[in-house]
Amino acid sequence: MTVVVIQPSAGNAASRRRWADTLGQEVQFIGPEREGRLSEEQRQQLLELHPSGRARFWGASSFQNSKMARVHFGDVVLFTGQKKVCGIGEVGVLFDNAAFADTLWTPDKDGSWNNVYSLLSFQPTEIPYEEIWALPGFNEGDNFMGLRILDDGKTKAVLQGLGITPSTSLQQDLAREEEVARALVQGTQVVDLENVRTTRAGYQVHERQVLVHRAEALLVREYVNSLEGCETGRLRTPVGITDIHVTGPDGTEIIEAKRGSDHRYVRDALGQLLDYVVHSPEPADRISGLFPEKPAEVSIALLHRYGVDCLYRQGPGSFQRLPRRWKPVSTWRRSGQAAEGGDPRIGHRRLSIMGCETRKGPATLGGQALCLG
Repeated sequence: MTVVVIQPSAGNAASRRRWADTLGQEVQFIGPEREGRLSEEQRQQLLELHPSGRARFWGASSFQNSKMARVHFGDVVLFTGQKKVCGIGEVGVLFDNAAFADTLWTPDKDGSWNNVYSLLSFQPTEIPYEEIWALPGFNEGDNFMGLRILDDGKTKAVLQGLGITPSTSLQQDLAREEEVARALVQGTQVVDLENVRTTRAGYQVHERQVLVHRAEALLVREYVNSLEGCETGRLRTPVGITDIHVTGPDGTEIIEAKRGSDHRYVRDALGQLLDYVVHSPEPADRISGLFPEKPAEVSIALLHRYGVDCLYRQGPGSFQRLPRRWKPVSTWRRSGQAAEGGDPRIGHRRLSIMGCETRKGPATLGGQALCLG
């Protein structure tokens, strides 16, 4: 499973020089200066991922050997310094080689930067620490001193919260799709999709790029700054982390932001909101989709049909709310939770679909009848 590594790399003049030398540009590893310092296995692995003979590199000293032993191909690295995430990359080839490292960086008082790794992909960023502090599990004021390997919960929070899609994940999605298509064409059983992995050998070099969706984070920041008299944060649920959780005079609200206003983004926002609201550890009085522009009328109607408000940006710092056209009988609740004064043993609700009533399993919208017609 992918882990997230926090790697201080731009906090002082020496680290910024190393950044300029081996992150700010690709380095030639094939040639008289460095090639002879590599083992044959290391050389082959590097050429497999970087056939041009050039790559970006970073390293850690022997003091970090135990931590670096937990880092593997495809893991995501946040390169930090000066109160921000300055770049995001993915680990390519990782190896212990002080002689090679010394051709990249001058050893310091702790010795060589012997734990060397190439970058499968790399993208410069300008993400303030405040965006990480706002995620569940992180503390305000944490300046991320020292190399840190995040646990599973914090890794998921960072990937989702900062909008990071590793290129290895995209490759895994392609591999899963190809496996399903192959099984359908050949009339065979689909292999357990959890066992379909993208290995280093099968990685498609020409398609690599870590995706960092900053538009949603910037939209969230601008909307939050426009609010007055409200407390805002992010809420962890069993199915993910909300973009915004608002507590104010009108109650509580869960908001899902999207980087686009096309119908597919509206549909994605709706699905996430309906998933979050029934798994939320706190009841929600309102759920809303937040978009950079006004969606089409058919998209707004879709949100309203499910009792979801539409928020969109009118201009810098200015947002318009198109409220739902009906109000639920009560706030959305977790499956099986009864309305105030109701019977907590009741775990089923009526669902009205295009004029027909049918019995469904445990409630998914907390007690109100839902008409899809």
